[in-house]
Amino acid sequence: MANLTVVNVDDEYPALQLVRQYCSRIEGVELLESFQDPKKALEFLKENKVDLVIFDINMPGINGVELLQQLPEKPLCIFLTLESKYAVKAFELDVVHYLVKPVDFDTFKKAVYKAKDFLQFKNSAPQQEDYIMFKSNYVMNKVFLKDILWIQGFGEYITLITPLKKYMILERMSNFEEKFQSFGFIRIHKSYIVLSSHIKSYDVGHVYLNGGEQLPLGRTYKKLVKEYLG
Repeated sequence: MANLTVVNVDDEYPALQLVRQYCSRIEGVELLESFQDPKKALEFLKENKVDLVIFDINMPGINGVELLQQLPEKPLCIFLTLESKYAVKAFELDVVHYLVKPVDFDTFKKAVYKAKDFLQFKNSAPQQEDYIMFKSNYVMNKVFLKDILWIQGFGEYITLITPLKKYMILERMSNFEEKFQSFGFIRIHKSYIVLSSHIKSYDVGHVYLNGGEQLPLGRTYKKLVKEYLG
């Protein structure tokens, strides 16, 4: 079974052929469909779940940005395009990578591996023992959720802080918050999530942990922290 299922959408046939060739050279990647017509791609993606879609942007009828915005359930996405001017918009849409044509195989492969890392973390759910498995610095790690003191966000990366070690992971704060909120993780700042059991006290602008650490408390999160901790 493939680790990553892919759909490619590009109105230029040579570009579709190149992506097909590149995907065939990456282990664990299955290119399910290739579409020159973005409207047909949209119909397919509304009916079929895939892990990753590689979009061109400038296409007739509907461009790649509009196509992605119309999907009810958004897969991981890589934009592969001739223009760099849509990079900011791509970031706003949580696109995994933005590649500018022409792209060589090694650059393409790194972008696909980045998507695979995203998917791996996304699919890692707390087990009965309440731990998560993830790749960091090319090594698979096992960390118990109760040992995570706090999480700090850096764009599309987060850093897990434990008493003994820090781990940088390719993941977004919002995804971690949604997945593990029920375990007791709460957002205290736009860049910080804390495990509530480690919180000792808080005041107007800070949260203090049992180990003496001091973290910023954002104004928009004060009410949430007060309601959660009492």
